[in-house]
Amino acid sequence: MPDVSTNELLALAIAISFAAGLNLSAVIVTLGLLAQTGLLTLPGPIALVGEWWVIGTAAMLFAVESFADKVPAFDLLWNALLTFIRVPAGAVLAFAATDALSPGLQLTAALAGGGATLAAHSGKIALRSTATASPEPFSNLFLSLVDDVAAVGLTWFAVEHPYVAAGVVIGLVVLTVLLVRWVWRAARALFRGAARQWAGDAPAAGPPAPAAR
Repeated sequence: MPDVSTNELLALAIAISFAAGLNLSAVIVTLGLLAQTGLLTLPGPIALVGEWWVIGTAAMLFAVESFADKVPAFDLLWNALLTFIRVPAGAVLAFAATDALSPGLQLTAALAGGGATLAAHSGKIALRSTATASPEPFSNLFLSLVDDVAAVGLTWFAVEHPYVAAGVVIGLVVLTVLLVRWVWRAARALFRGAARQWAGDAPAAGPPAPAAR
């Protein structure tokens, strides 16, 4: 990848951070392979990602995550636990990818990257919640495969076309916010309906006891 401008670095950082919210290990493997093929020059702080042992370790983690992420119900627990890994890692990736910029811009990139990672991760959990409620098991498998392909594809696309990738991410963030709001409202309506039904099915109270003489 040739020398890039400040705006391109910021766009790249935001795009790969969003991809990390879908599958962090897939992003690391993709960045490492791109560095090995010479298509991407990793900045000093994350140059280690281009080492084969890091790529191999990330690939093994990707295999584990790919399995755990496709098991209905368990995938919700898995992704909830990964919240404490993906979001900070996304912010760190954005910070390190903009190593050539000023500290202020690096901090801005880290905040934007962490927000993009959180948005992707939240949207993923929201979709999985609706899929887990369905009786068939194939929707979880399909969504997991889409996440894997999207993480790899978006990372590569961000390296080749950072501005377009950042634009796609902004659109996806907006859709994610709308999706999370819809899922939250649907869940609240579901719980309210269940509470009303439970209250309606509760046995009526008996007649009051006669007062003592």
